[in-house]
Amino acid sequence: MGENRRSPVVSNLVAAVAAFSVYFCMYAFRKPFTAGTFVDQEAFGFSLKTVLVLSQLSGYMLSKFIGVKIVSEMPRARRAIAILVLIGCAELALVGFAFLPTPAKVVMLFLNGLPLGMVFGLVLAYLEGRRHTEALAAGLCASFIVSSGVVKSVGRWLIETHGVSEFHMPYIAGAMFLLPLFFFVWLLQQTPEPTAQDREVRSERLAMTGQKRQQFFRAHAPGLWLLLFVYIVLTITRTIRDDFGVEIWQSLGIQETPAVFAQSETIVGIVATALNALAICFIRNLSALRAATGLMVAGFIVTIGAAVGQWQGYVAPFWFMVACGIGLYLPYVAFHTTVFERIVAASRHSGNLGYLMYLADSIGYLGYAAIVGLKMFGPEDIDILWFFRQALTWGAIACILAMIFAQRYFERVFQSRGRAGR
Repeated sequence: MGENRRSPVVSNLVAAVAAFSVYFCMYAFRKPFTAGTFVDQEAFGFSLKTVLVLSQLSGYMLSKFIGVKIVSEMPRARRAIAILVLIGCAELALVGFAFLPTPAKVVMLFLNGLPLGMVFGLVLAYLEGRRHTEALAAGLCASFIVSSGVVKSVGRWLIETHGVSEFHMPYIAGAMFLLPLFFFVWLLQQTPEPTAQDREVRSERLAMTGQKRQQFFRAHAPGLWLLLFVYIVLTITRTIRDDFGVEIWQSLGIQETPAVFAQSETIVGIVATALNALAICFIRNLSALRAATGLMVAGFIVTIGAAVGQWQGYVAPFWFMVACGIGLYLPYVAFHTTVFERIVAASRHSGNLGYLMYLADSIGYLGYAAIVGLKMFGPEDIDILWFFRQALTWGAIACILAMIFAQRYFERVFQSRGRAGR
C-alpha cells in the first residue's frame, strides 16, 4: 500500500491490534502442550515432557537459524501467505502428535516447532522503521507474554473440564484460533508502509543479502556479542519459566488452577510492555538506548530481589512468579522494541530489524536447548525451583555487567560516527 488515508493514530492502532492478535493466535499452536504434565510417561528412557519440550525447541531453534536468511530477505508481498502456511503446517503436526505412537509424537513436535519460529519476524517486519515502532512492538511483545499463559489456561481447561487427553488437547486448542488468525493476518497486511518522516528518523529498512548481514555484524561486533550474551541468558531463564511453569508452581506449593497462568502473565505483560513503549518519547537514538539500558538493568535487579526474597520466605509464590516475570520481560521486550531497532536506525549500514532479532533468537534458543539437554542427562531429582532461582540470580548479575559495557561501546561508536542524534 502507499500512504494510508487513515489518520496516523488509527493506522498505528490497527497495526498494533493486528500484530498482537496474529502472534497471540500463533501461540495457540505452540504452547498448549506444555500445560500437560505427562506424569510417569517416558520416551527413549527419559521423561516424556522433557523430550517433547526439547523436540519442539529443536525445531523452533532451527527455524530461527533459517529465519536469519528467510525473514531478513522476505518481501512484503509474501509475508501474509507465508504466515498462514507456516502456522497451517504446525497445526497438521499437532494432529499427528495426537494420533501417532510415542516415537512419532516426538518427531511431530519437532515439525510443529520448525515453521513457527519464523512467524514473529514476519509480523515484526510490518512494524519496524517507524517513529512509533517501540509502542507498536511493545504491543506485539505483550502477545507472547499474555498469550502463553492464556493458551496454557485453555489447555488445562480442555483437560480438566472437558476430559480431553493431553495428546489431543494441543490440536484442538489450535483449531479454536484458526478463524481469528485468518482475519487478523488479513488486517495486518493492510498496514501501510513507513512514511517519509519515518524513514528520515529511523532509516529505510531494506532486505539484507548475506554480504550486507556480514558487513553489519562486523561493524558492531564487540557490542553485539555482549548483547547476544545477555539475550542467551534471558532466553534460557524466560523459557524455563515458560515451559516448566506447571512444575515451578507445584514446587512453590501451589496446585495451579487453569486461571493462574493467565492471571500472572497478564500483570507481567501490562507492566513490561507499558514501560518499554515509553521509548517512543526519545527522539535521539542514543538517548533511547540509554533509557533502555537503564530499564533492563532495573529488570535484572527485580529478578535478583524476587529470587532472594522467595528463598528467604519474604515473597509469596504468586508474587514471586509475577516479579521474576516482570524482571525477565522488561529486558527481553526491550530487545524487541528498542535496542535492536535503535541500533539499526543509528547505524550507517542499511538493514532491518529481522536480521538482528533472528541472529539473537537462534543463538538464544541454542543455549536453552543445551540446558534442556543437560537436564535430560543430569540427576532426575533436580529441584526445578532451586535451579530456576540460581539462573535468575547469577544470570542477572552477569547481564548487568554485560549491558553496562555494551552501552559504553555503542555510545562511543555512534558518537564517533555522528549518528547518535539521528
